[in-house]
Amino acid sequence: MATAGQDVVELLGRVPVFETLGPDDLGRVGQVAVPRRFEPGQVIFREGDQSDTCYIVAEGHARALREHSDGRTIALARFGPGDIFGELAMFDDERRSATVEAMDELQAFAVMSTDMRRLMREHPDIAVKLVTSLGRRLRAANERLARQSFQTVQSRVASVLTGLVEQARAEGAVEQDVLVTATQAELAQLAGSSRESASRFLAVLERAGIVSQGRGRLTVHDPAALQRYVY
Repeated sequence: MATAGQDVVELLGRVPVFETLGPDDLGRVGQVAVPRRFEPGQVIFREGDQSDTCYIVAEGHARALREHSDGRTIALARFGPGDIFGELAMFDDERRSATVEAMDELQAFAVMSTDMRRLMREHPDIAVKLVTSLGRRLRAANERLARQSFQTVQSRVASVLTGLVEQARAEGAVEQDVLVTATQAELAQLAGSSRESASRFLAVLERAGIVSQGRGRLTVHDPAALQRYVY
């Protein structure tokens, strides 16, 4: 796990929401970042909880879930090393919009909203830079949503797979034969499609030799070939 000091600053420097901060400001944030550890399946916070902390992943993975009124649970997003979740707690006290749970052993740093707001009061440049960075993320999210609205199921699933491959590579996976841990249902939820539609497309990829499927995981043999299905 990353430790206090320079390791924390380096980790924070990889977080998109802190991308505009310089070393001094990253150091100030690092001083209020508290290491936390979560067991596989442990809930970090639940939908509807008070929003008072954001988390930066150092090791392991977490996922955001939303429960439908009929009892079904869908996956909204996955987080790996260098990702942040619950970041809106830095700016408001709205209740959590989703549940986040650890997928495996999770090492993270927690930053309390009170500490972050104090830093922003003491160092106004930090607030300006954070708002700038969040604005970039919002624009990117809007562009992604607009693009997805015109994509077919195949394109959306291929895009999700590409993103998971990139995350695995960032964590040290090889260029080819990349192992992705996800069920068909999770891939479908992340792509906003039905499980049946995602399953049919994965079968197409398997017949083409691009992926091979296992229980709760799949291996992407030729990541570059996924781009043929993304448009």
